[in-house]
Amino acid sequence: MRHAKSDRIALSVLGWTVALVMFFPIFWMVLTGFKTEAEAVATPPSLIFTPTLDNYADVQNRADYLKFAFNSVFVSLGSTLLALAFAIPASYAMAFFPTWRTKNTLVWMLSTKMLPPVGVLVPIYLLFRDTGLLDTRIGLTLVYGLINLPIVVWMLYTFFKEVPRDILEAARVDGARPADEIRHLLVPLSLPGIASTALLAIILSWNEAFWSLNLTASKAAPLTAFIASFSSPQGLFWAKLSAASTLAVAPILIFGWMSQRQLVRGLTFGAVK
Repeated sequence: MRHAKSDRIALSVLGWTVALVMFFPIFWMVLTGFKTEAEAVATPPSLIFTPTLDNYADVQNRADYLKFAFNSVFVSLGSTLLALAFAIPASYAMAFFPTWRTKNTLVWMLSTKMLPPVGVLVPIYLLFRDTGLLDTRIGLTLVYGLINLPIVVWMLYTFFKEVPRDILEAARVDGARPADEIRHLLVPLSLPGIASTALLAIILSWNEAFWSLNLTASKAAPLTAFIASFSSPQGLFWAKLSAASTLAVAPILIFGWMSQRQLVRGLTFGAVK
């Protein structure tokens, strides 16, 4: 009994330690956003200072934060819906009508995530230039949706495999078509898994920086490009950069905190029989 209790205490201490280590960079970034530039680069760092909102005012005066935020919301939600629209029927087919190629197809799809993005930047850039998709929210939505598609398919495939086949077979006997099975049975039964997959896809899209920096300029630039704009030839202004970063990550942090229960529930969907 005592040994089990000491193990739980040790695991709790380890968990809190890891959480604090991971949270500290975010805490320091938020703290630096309220400092002056001199205090932000002071050595040793100052923990006691007079907070100021000048950096946030300068950030807003330099760029329209709401425009970048709208672009991030549009692209994140749009790319997630696009990925789900393709991934749900694809995962359904591979989960309930597998062939000898199914596993190879899943591995191949996942292997595309290992390809360095810069390796396909030139052809995609030229394709977008010729089709008028450069610096457009639609173009960025397409790219984000496609790069997240392998992860979305893999997750949904895992969730769909947990749904009993007997339920779908019974519906099939009653004359249900594949579209009916997906709409009326598979989606409601797998809703926690679909929700967690959608949340993860939104987070991945929100944090994507490479494609936003290379395929947008001003009209469709999301918050990742907004942060990068504070790096200038004159140097890095750490206080202003921290304020801009705080504004960029605050919405997704709040969103993740509010939806953590659904995310954990979805990720553990089917783990307990």
